[in-house]
Amino acid sequence: MESMGGELRFMTPQPFAGEMLASLRDISSIRHYPAGTFVARVGDPLDRFVVVEEGEIEVVDPYTNERLVPSTLGPGQFMGELSFLNAGSVTLATRAAVDTRTLEAPRAAMLDLMARVPEIGDHVLTVFAARRRMQFEEGRSAIKLIGADADPAIQRIATFLSRNRIPFQSYDLDEKGDEARAACTIAEHKPAVIVGKGHPVDDPTPRKVAALLGLDLSTSDPEQFDLLIVGGGPAGVAAAVYAGSEGLKALVIEDSAIGGQAGTSSRIENYMGFPTGISGTDLIFRGQVQAMKFGTRFAMPRAVRRLEKAGDGFCATLDGGDTLCARAVLVATGVQYRRLPVPRIAEFEGAGVYYAATEMEARFCRETEAVVVGGGNSAGQAAMYLSRFANHVHVVVRGGSLASSMSAYLRSRLEADPRISIHYGAQLAGLEGAQHLSAIRLTTPDGERTLPCSALFLMIGAQPNTGWLSGLVDLDSKGFVKTGAAAGVASDFQTSQPGIFAVGDVRANSVKRVASAVGEGSVVVSAIWSHLDDAAQHAALSVVESLVQQESGR
Repeated sequence: MESMGGELRFMTPQPFAGEMLASLRDISSIRHYPAGTFVARVGDPLDRFVVVEEGEIEVVDPYTNERLVPSTLGPGQFMGELSFLNAGSVTLATRAAVDTRTLEAPRAAMLDLMARVPEIGDHVLTVFAARRRMQFEEGRSAIKLIGADADPAIQRIATFLSRNRIPFQSYDLDEKGDEARAACTIAEHKPAVIVGKGHPVDDPTPRKVAALLGLDLSTSDPEQFDLLIVGGGPAGVAAAVYAGSEGLKALVIEDSAIGGQAGTSSRIENYMGFPTGISGTDLIFRGQVQAMKFGTRFAMPRAVRRLEKAGDGFCATLDGGDTLCARAVLVATGVQYRRLPVPRIAEFEGAGVYYAATEMEARFCRETEAVVVGGGNSAGQAAMYLSRFANHVHVVVRGGSLASSMSAYLRSRLEADPRISIHYGAQLAGLEGAQHLSAIRLTTPDGERTLPCSALFLMIGAQPNTGWLSGLVDLDSKGFVKTGAAAGVASDFQTSQPGIFAVGDVRANSVKRVASAVGEGSVVVSAIWSHLDDAAQHAALSVVESLVQQESGR
């Protein structure tokens, strides 16, 4: 199955030299670091691109101050990580192993150079992606989570980091080993999040951790965006790629993790170009990197609470009260799984009840019984993936067949797998357990049945997330956004409100597939560009007319 980035350990180092190095010198200043001097510490802003001109730079373990990896960066090689593209923060400290001279370019100038010289941009992106893959797979990071196995709050942070492909290390409270014991000592043997210098984060939340990593956009900048994309699923990220490539200043707001509902799929096998399959998270991650390459920014986890018309554009109020303004808005919030009206559901969320089935959630299924509620492709993919970890997986389907809701290839695999049982005509009736889910009750055609279960996955009853639109656009009876002819306009993705567009699953009568969402997100940018261009021309004409009237009045 395809994964993110290349294998850094097998990549031949290709230091900058010749014309490329000369181009870097043109935009850089020279700095000197005596041996033992830190070049960057955990939490520092990634606001400069650093190339070693002479000397040697090493990666440092922020907890021990020892060299973290055996290899170092030499002349022509560069520091940095993917967060550089999104103005994030340093997650691995570096220092001069010997007296070192560097070339350091401001972030904006480097991004401009990467756009102007594709060979430089491609090389930087390839190395950054490979570094992220190695960090993620090997857990090389200053972020340590303790007790995700026991604490729902820590689980939510682990899920946020995992789905956003942000490297971290996770330790159970009773885990053995020197590193685990050291981390648990810092955390006083309680569930905790530690970032950087070994100090636990007070009352940790995904947003607090995101802010430390520079993922939560600072809204103090009053400059207006051309386009605000609300939702970071396949449609939103595809639009982000094309908006950036067309020169639009765009921002993506995502309330949980890049990937949306597609990001909860552990394996997508019917997306063109990936014959061995790819996880939804890795697929959208690649798109996010492309979008950041073109200058599109991402802010998460942030939610838009209200949208208002403001002058020739719109202003969005975020959770926490911050406000962002843009000339146009793209609604790409998709759908969210419905919380079933079963007692104690909320109580067990993060403690046995989940709405995604990725590697993060799968760790809680080992040697247990897992239950998936739902009959769509996401539910089928989840069941296949979880069967590799759980003793047995039960799929609960309300109807009497999967033929109309699930792809044939998935349906046949479920039915043939001895590790999976399908319960047709069944519904979730109740949950049992103390602090963690231990069993569920089902109503079936043969009566009520109790199943031992410590991991329940709910993937049913998708609902549109459109309440934040504040009545600005027309919705259908189910809350989906009307576009095109249904909204009384000619453009397929235009809503009833000029300047607001909608794509993907949130759009009424859309095809609920990843490929169609990507297609809509790609195509809509041309309509958005036309709208912005028309608005600009209208504004310019209004200025001219005003000047003419002033002259006439004289």
